[in-house]
Amino acid sequence: MGGNVSLPLWLVAVLAVFSAAAVIQFFLLPGLRWYFRRKMNRVIDEINTQLNIEIPEFKLTRRQVLIDRLFHDGKVQAAAAQYGQTHAMPRNVVMARVDAYAREIVPSFNAYAYFRWGYRIAKYYARWLYRVRLGYTDGAALLAIPPRSSVVFVMNHRSNMDYLLVAFLAAERTSLSYAVGEWARIWPLQSLIRSLGAYFVRRNSGDELYRAVLQRYVQMATEGGVPQAVYPEGGLSADGKLRAPKLGLLDYMLKSFNPGAERDLIFIPVGINYDRVLEDRTLLRKLHSTLPRRGIFGTGVTVVTFFLHNLWLMVRGSWYRYGYACVNFGRPVSMRDYVARNGVDFRELDDDARHRAVTAVGAMLMDAIRDVIPVLPVSLVATVFVRAAPQTGFAEIDLKTKAYELARQLEAAGAHVYVPRSDLDYAIGVGLRMLTLRHIVVEREGSFFASEDERVLLEYYANAIAPLVEALR
Repeated sequence: MGGNVSLPLWLVAVLAVFSAAAVIQFFLLPGLRWYFRRKMNRVIDEINTQLNIEIPEFKLTRRQVLIDRLFHDGKVQAAAAQYGQTHAMPRNVVMARVDAYAREIVPSFNAYAYFRWGYRIAKYYARWLYRVRLGYTDGAALLAIPPRSSVVFVMNHRSNMDYLLVAFLAAERTSLSYAVGEWARIWPLQSLIRSLGAYFVRRNSGDELYRAVLQRYVQMATEGGVPQAVYPEGGLSADGKLRAPKLGLLDYMLKSFNPGAERDLIFIPVGINYDRVLEDRTLLRKLHSTLPRRGIFGTGVTVVTFFLHNLWLMVRGSWYRYGYACVNFGRPVSMRDYVARNGVDFRELDDDARHRAVTAVGAMLMDAIRDVIPVLPVSLVATVFVRAAPQTGFAEIDLKTKAYELARQLEAAGAHVYVPRSDLDYAIGVGLRMLTLRHIVVEREGSFFASEDERVLLEYYANAIAPLVEALR
């Protein structure tokens, strides 16, 4: 009875692993959850009192609860039944797919991650790269938005920096939920993005079941008052111009909009512009077949080369930030007022009629976005060169005169020209310096010429304000 019991080494190792797992699960993890939940609650209390931000209850709901709510939603269940009949699939297989889609889409917002990590990273990174400016805002109209409204920021899409820039500038008023593409579904990036409140969207998905699940999530979030940020263009502008809107997410929101409900649906047009877009040459390669395409290896080499080149410039003390990045916030558009003025109820329209009505709303919002795009120094100077005949040279004084005249014309037409230091001569000088540093404009014998090799890039920056310039004619 008192003899020794010997165990093989592998069994001891297995028992040790299970014992450690039990200790972590039942003793360590509950303490960690309590610690981080306490920190998150402190952040929520702080932003509620100091920043006067009301985070919607929907956004603070546990992710698993939202997944279950979406999974059991009546419209999702009906779409799943229809999908199973159409494709002759067993119900359990269809519902497994619904569950997978719900888990893929639904975010897991973490207020601590958003307002402590996300805000600080976005602020530091944006200010490190650019002179970040908040330009025009219709302050009175923004303050007049009813506090219980569902707010959707609709903006042009110039760069992947848009996500950081707008979230950083809006963080003292709200926390934004973005729709992000499949590029972000890589580990560990997807967990971070989910914690910041973003939800994943498969672009151009032909799966009607997936679209039904996504539609109901967007509608639930909108009805729950979650502030969202949407790019109507659906993707980055490859040529710098505003693209025609893709109406999927907009249609989802309007399809279930009830003008008699407690929450109004408010769209806020946002215009974004940069003196330098980090992805400009990559975007142009997608557009122009004559430019060589880079594979994954080529893209990696380009990124590393770009980083090392800028690091070398920093070491030499000759690195400059990439000019100005500016965001304008326009006049909010109330869908409750829009419905009343136009006598339309999106819920009662058939698919064709609703598509026409949503298209009209999309066109109106794109016009509103166009009108608040900032006119920045590089776009202004680039436009002067693009409007001139090829091989036209400008003395500096002549170039500044033409840029000054164009700026005044744009301002008279209602455009928002950002003038740093309230000095237009300085602003034009900044634009010219940015273009010459990148050899998009070259100086020869005291005159400035557009580089023949960089004409496409010059047009890219002029295109950012092309609709505003065309309106002058």
